[in-house]
Amino acid sequence: MLSTASTVVVLGALAALFLLAPGSSEVRHTFFSPHDMWQALIGDPRQGYYSVGEALWLNIRMFLAAEVLILALALLIAVIRQSAGPVMFPLRMISTIYVDFFRGIPLILVIFVLGFGVPALSLRFLSSQSAAVYGVAALVLSYSAYVSEVYRAGLNSVHQSQVAAARSLGLSHWTSLRHVILPQAVRTIIPPLLNDFISLQKDTALVGILGAIEANKAAELYSDTVFNYSGYTVAAIAFLILTIPLARFTDHLIAKDRRLRLAGAPT
Repeated sequence: MLSTASTVVVLGALAALFLLAPGSSEVRHTFFSPHDMWQALIGDPRQGYYSVGEALWLNIRMFLAAEVLILALALLIAVIRQSAGPVMFPLRMISTIYVDFFRGIPLILVIFVLGFGVPALSLRFLSSQSAAVYGVAALVLSYSAYVSEVYRAGLNSVHQSQVAAARSLGLSHWTSLRHVILPQAVRTIIPPLLNDFISLQKDTALVGILGAIEANKAAELYSDTVFNYSGYTVAAIAFLILTIPLARFTDHLIAKDRRLRLAGAPT
């Protein structure tokens, strides 16, 4: 009861501070105009702007395509970095350089290089793709470096006794990895993976700098046309609708895993 009352008081104070500010009416008209928010949501190409709601579908498609590719590429990189033996050394070195390189370069620069550099090469197939394809490629290259480290942390979290037990049963390294190590590692890495994909969903908005009409770009076109920023508010709400359920699902998985660990802890 006390926590509810304190929350209401804090939110009420913030609302009063906003409404009583000297420039409140101007800010409300610029960012929260119901008419402009609706127009930005439905769009009107004849007037020079697009629907933020329809453009959001491109963000969703880019997110889904990138997520599948990131999961596969990052796992391959992590497995290579975990491999042993001199034969795999060149691949381990290349994967390490890859991770260090793409974790060190800002994502927006990767998008610029791929989105404007690859078309300039005038290659028959690679240089004729859409801006969304180059954007997804940049997202995959950048996020795979981060997600591979999440995979690697999960693999390292599996106790060596599990590996030794699998090898003692006659399982090869790759069979042990597939049937013993990976299933246990996945349980640990799902929450941080979901956190990475929440960021990935938001970063699809950066692809708009290449000219792709995604939600943020549609909001930008609306603001440039009618000189009102309410379209950005619509885009922000749309991203919140997408990311908040995933964030709550991540919290649920973390809490569930904590309960399972506590239930199995010795008393």
